[in-house]
Amino acid sequence: MDLGEFRNLIATVRGEIGKAVQGQDAIIDLVLISIFAGGHCLVEGPPGTAKTLLARSVSAAMALDYRRIQFTPDLMPGDVLGVNLFNFQTNQFHLTKGPVFTDILLADEINRAPPKTQSALLQAMNERMVTLDGTDYSLGSNFFVLATQNPIEQQGTYPLPEAQLDRFLFKLVVDFPDRDTEIAILSRHASQALKSDARNAGIRPLVTGAALAAGRALIDAIHLDETILTYIVDLVRATRSDPDILYGASTRAADALASAVRVRAAFEGRDYGLPDDVQVLLVPALRHRIILSPSAEIDGRTPDEVLRNIKNRVDAPR
Repeated sequence: MDLGEFRNLIATVRGEIGKAVQGQDAIIDLVLISIFAGGHCLVEGPPGTAKTLLARSVSAAMALDYRRIQFTPDLMPGDVLGVNLFNFQTNQFHLTKGPVFTDILLADEINRAPPKTQSALLQAMNERMVTLDGTDYSLGSNFFVLATQNPIEQQGTYPLPEAQLDRFLFKLVVDFPDRDTEIAILSRHASQALKSDARNAGIRPLVTGAALAAGRALIDAIHLDETILTYIVDLVRATRSDPDILYGASTRAADALASAVRVRAAFEGRDYGLPDDVQVLLVPALRHRIILSPSAEIDGRTPDEVLRNIKNRVDAPR
């Protein structure tokens, strides 16, 4: 596979996912970038904006294992990771694997589970393995978490700690589609049978494990010029001295942004990154990695607004 073939593959995958998820092209792109970059995605938005449908559609377009966990207040770490159960017939412990043992994991409404359950994913997301009773179990290089959360309902929720937020490559904010898109969605559904399966049917599984590995091999060869790396570092360092930000982004954030830039370049059929790549990915890569100062929150500023101000202030390489 060369860069041209890879670009065509990604364009086809976008179209397949777009059969079910309409009006969210930028979100689809960022999810695919995260998968090929070996990252994870946190998707936030009000109910009914196709967050879960997005995860199902992405999994349908990839010939990979997929499992879903509905996070609830009574969910325990063992329900996520699995447990060793004693078999009285063999007098031995037997591992019953939890839903985390998959390729694509949908962590639905992750902020509804208590911190001890949320933290069960920390090692899995960072190291792609879990440790149960002192034994390490690999999850494979394709392990990808797409977590959703609802920003409207705050009663009975547990905000994700900063350490866990930093495990996500992107935080994606899904909003309501525009009027024409909503009409198109209803028109398409009105011509289908009244069952949920019909709404994401017909998506072909195009990205196999082999295609994913071949794409990542291409991405590994993408070159980032020293000026691009310097630009990324300058942007991240600017978050640490901005008066509107109490805590800025980490070096891990800069490294994650650089990885995403390489993937976007490959998606565009280029073997080099551009400042435009950095600027497009800056906000989704950093919006969950900064903490605003109290004065900025009182003034009603948002992380997106503050990051855009930094982007406008830091000179891009020419």
